Amino acid sequence: MDINLNTKRVNLREIVESDWKEVHKYASQIDVCKYQPWGPNTEDVTKDFIKQILVDQKTNNRTRFAFAIIEKESNELIGSIEFNIRDVQNRIGEIGYVIHPDYWGKGYASEVAKELIRFGFTQFNLHRIYATCDVRNIASAKVLEKCGLTLEGKMREDLLLRDGWRDTYIFSILEHEWRAHNESLSI
Repeated sequence: MDINLNTKRVNLREIVESDWKEVHKYASQIDVCKYQPWGPNTEDVTKDFIKQILVDQKTNNRTRFAFAIIEKESNELIGSIEFNIRDVQNRIGEIGYVIHPDYWGKGYASEVAKELIRFGFTQFNLHRIYATCDVRNIASAKVLEKCGLTLEGKMREDLLLRDGWRDTYIFSILEHEWRAHNESLSI
């Protein structure tokens, strides 16, 4: 099943094998991965990442959905975003995104995150969607707040990075909060 989503400025299409070169352009940059447990990627690591996405696309009872973010105006791949179902029984999903630095600060992360939140609630009848970010990643925290997620708290030293242990913020939005927010926008 090929899934294609779109927003005002971007198309979201499932990642394909040939995307590895464009993904590598940002995944190999230290600024992009400084708050992540991965990277900077070698070409082989990026290729393996794409291969695993392709394997996950073909699984029965699929829980991982990875999309290339394609800017409509330029038709360029400017990042990627994932939606993962983390708990089927309790209807919980997670989003995560990476944007090429050339496109930081232009609202693309918020735009695509909002679309994937909609996708999760409408296509999978989820109850809760969450996202995490390094407490030092102020830009990502602002994206999540802009998307209507609430800061639930901080997990202390929960992830080991190159420069030591990372504290992580966890944000979430509940289905009834998302519906109420969207209904207020349509009035």
